[in-house]
Amino acid sequence: MSTETQNDEIRVYWQPGCTSCLRTKEFLASHGIPFVSRNVLADDQAFAELSHFGLRQVPIVTRGDKWANGQVLADVAKLVGVAGLSTRMLTTGELKQRLDRVLEGAERFFGQLPDDQLKTLLPNRPRSYADLTYHIFNIADAFLEEKQGVPLIFDSYNRVPAPEASGKQALLAYAEDVRQRLSAWFAGPGREIDWSARADVYYGEQSHHQFLERTTWHSGQHTRQLMWVLEGLGIQLERPLGKEVFEGLPIPEKVWDDEKIA
Repeated sequence: MSTETQNDEIRVYWQPGCTSCLRTKEFLASHGIPFVSRNVLADDQAFAELSHFGLRQVPIVTRGDKWANGQVLADVAKLVGVAGLSTRMLTTGELKQRLDRVLEGAERFFGQLPDDQLKTLLPNRPRSYADLTYHIFNIADAFLEEKQGVPLIFDSYNRVPAPEASGKQALLAYAEDVRQRLSAWFAGPGREIDWSARADVYYGEQSHHQFLERTTWHSGQHTRQLMWVLEGLGIQLERPLGKEVFEGLPIPEKVWDDEKIA
């Protein structure tokens, strides 16, 4: 997509803790593509620049008068001139199993989080450990909503639990509910879906298969962050997820973006 700008430099608009933001930056760096980093949480001017394109979301990659949503690496690759991007995906059956392991692990790890740490914020991001956990399961919940005819919009991923539902037991109950509904969907309607058909998502033309892949690694990356949080608190993880859970997924190498905040 395009609009008029001053120059042809590549810019990445991002925020800490955003899984697709980190993946986008790693993708460009791995291909030797220089870019200007624009952290929208640290610099109000960065959001003003985005508004020039009529955008209020991240990750966004811009080049001159054109932009691409970082959630679709194929579009980013086209924008910056990277050819030969692999589009190979795990089977839907394998993705289902991976997602189940991710959510099972996230529920287990959150159970290990001390109650007095629920409202502690992630580094350089106004998101609490409790909200991070809610987000992990809301990602899968939004996947189910789309399958029930509710389009995935940007704000689908920005929901937080109601105050009365933000306690540990309430969040664990939500986690278990999402897992059960997801299992029931795969055992029922999910057996008949055309995975090659287009999903109704806000970030571009994506198949149901691609949406499942993104749901899996998106929840997976945030679960890696939850494990990282517990390790930082000196808590020994109960049955941590191994590399085999994430192998073959288009997931970032790092758990957290370590770019220094100016």
